[in-house]
Parts: sequence; C-alpha cells; structure tokens
Amino acid sequence: MVAREVCSGIFWVGAIDWDRRLFDELIPLPNGTSYNSYLIRGSEKTALIDTVDPTKEYELISNLVRQGVERIDYVIVNHAEQDHSGSLPMILEFFPDAVVVTNEKCRDLLVALLHVPSERIKVVIDRETLSLGDRTLEFLLTPWTHWPETQVTFLREDRILFSCDLFGSHSASSDLFMQDERATYLSAKRYYAEIMMPFRGNIRGHLEKVRALPVAMIAPSHGPIYRNPAFILDAYADWTSDAVKNEVVIPYISMHGSTLKMVEQLTEALMVRGITVKPFNLARTDVGELAVSLVDTATVVIATPTVLFGPHPQVVYATYLANLLKPKMRFASVIGSYGWGGKAVEGIVKLLDHVKVEVLEPVIVKGLPDEASMRGLDRLADDILKKHKEINIV
Repeated sequence: MVAREVCSGIFWVGAIDWDRRLFDELIPLPNGTSYNSYLIRGSEKTALIDTVDPTKEYELISNLVRQGVERIDYVIVNHAEQDHSGSLPMILEFFPDAVVVTNEKCRDLLVALLHVPSERIKVVIDRETLSLGDRTLEFLLTPWTHWPETQVTFLREDRILFSCDLFGSHSASSDLFMQDERATYLSAKRYYAEIMMPFRGNIRGHLEKVRALPVAMIAPSHGPIYRNPAFILDAYADWTSDAVKNEVVIPYISMHGSTLKMVEQLTEALMVRGITVKPFNLARTDVGELAVSLVDTATVVIATPTVLFGPHPQVVYATYLANLLKPKMRFASVIGSYGWGGKAVEGIVKLLDHVKVEVLEPVIVKGLPDEASMRGLDRLADDILKKHKEINIV
C-alpha cells in the first residue's frame, strides 16, 4: 500500500482488502473493501482518524513509517467496530504518547472489545473541538447511525467530514476519490441496505446536522472519498425517506416446482398491471442484492413451500434478515404450496414483527396449483395494484 494525499497535509494511510469476500461472516463483498485511515498534520499536533482492520495493521504502520511520522498526538476513534479500531492497540504501542479521542460510549466499548486502557482515552461530547494548531477538529455524536457510539469528525478549516461507516461503500479500488458515479451509487446503496437501513430514522435525523455544516468533502472509512458531498447526501435523503416505489420483491424457494409456478404466474400478473417485479431465487441469490431491492420496494411477497410443518429454512433465513433490516415497505403477503398441512403463513408473518406492514390475503395451495389457484394469484395482483394506487405510486 502507499499513502496518498487527500489535500495539503492530509493523507490516506489505510489499506485496501482486494480479496475479502465476506464481512461479519454474513455480508458478501463481491468487490472487496477498503479500510480508510486518515493522517492529519496540524502546525502543532498530528491526528490519526480511525485505524484499520487488524488483518491489515502492517499496511497502516508501513504507510505511517513511509510518511515519516514520528509522533501521533491523537487517535480519533469514530466507531469501535474492529474493522476501524482493531489496529488501535498496535498504534498505541508504536506511539506511546498518543491519546485516544472519542465519546463516552465508544470509550466503554474500546475497553471491552480491545482492552484499551481507559486512562489513555480522552472523552469528548457533542460539538466539542480539538485544536491541532492551524486545524480544528469538531466532533458530532451520531448515535445509532450504525452502533450506539458512532460519531463523525469535521475538520473545520478544510471542510472535510470524516464519517466512518456513514456514507461508506464496500469496494476495493485504486482510486482515492469517486470516479464512476454509477458504480459508486450501486455500491453505496448496497452498503446502506446491508448495514445502515435498520437505522433509517436515526440517519434521517442526523442528515440535517450534517447538511448544516459547510462540508466540501466527505471521507468515509470504506470506499472512495466524495468531492461532491451532495451526491451521497442526496442519495441518503432518498433512501431514508418514506417514499416507496411501484415495485414488488418476491423472495422464493421451490422444491418440486409448485411454488415456482405460482411465482411465475404472480410475476406475469403484476407485470401486466404495470408493476415492476423482482423475483429472487433464494437458492442462488446473493443476499446483498436482495437487501438492495428492499430499500425502495412497496411490497414483498414471500413464496415458500412447506417443509414438514413450516416455511422452507432458506425462506425463514431471508425473512428474518429482512425483518432485521427493517425496510420501509408498506405491504406483504405469502404464497406457496404444501403437501399435507402446516403453518407456513403463520410462521412467516411472525417473523415480520419488526416491520410495520399490512398483510394482504395470502395464496396457499395444496400440491400443484390449479386454475383456482391461479385466479387467487390474479386476485393478489389486483390487491397489490389497489394498495399501490392508494398510496399514489402508480
């Protein structure tokens, strides 16, 4: 890795993880990721904004050595999760006079997760500032924009917002700044869907705080830096709004073809009615792509066969994840088939207890769907169209 200049006296000293394909043993990373750490040289003090994943601490130390850094006065920790703070113990060994600067909740997590000595941590409060001489850091607490202790750091003179996970994207690239708007938008939306969407309401509130700052550049801790802050701020305003689109997402599994026939029939019926449909075969689907589809959709129809007495385990998993992500969808339903009985519908509906949706009448059939079953799917398509018209998205 090589350190790169963000602007005069400010350097990216992080690491690019080209080969990582899974995050938290859960989130697919088709394009790898980066761990962005930033070095700020003031006229009197030097600060490091965030560290990197512990698997990449050698790259971080190497970049600091190549920059000729002999002293770090402050290590700003915006977020305690280990992909940002995991190299903190190593940094504190290399720079024994460095003081960790963060908020109270983050301090407690750093002590618990990394055994950082509490006496090396300076606690700051919302809007508190720290002088580096000719540069000033301002700390804005943004709890529950991911974890309860998250904060962002604003460099006043250079008007750079170091936002950590907020506004980030999982992508490995040699480009320091955003180059391809379309690719970055898709990557950032996926990142939002997988990580940030459960905190939509909190993020929406903190967006106003960020927009009130004279931000000229946003430097997150994953993905490229934004020299046009409006690009990502406007995207987040859209994603966190209550607005939904005239779309139906259908996650499904079919064991012997019956549920698949129902999915195909419902898909065609919705298309005829002018509704965008996104079916996802859970046996093959990247869960990240499914998460992205949930960001804007008005309706989700979960399609499942019955395994013994309940929904298929992969459908349970996908429904559980959707419930955790808490998308802004308005309506939900269940379709599927069974052999001798079961409670697939009840099981699915119970799994959606964190999502405030209106459940439309399901279509569940015994065995292979017949003409009556297909009429039931047409009726469901009519119900969805009616509901979409009621909320003025058709």
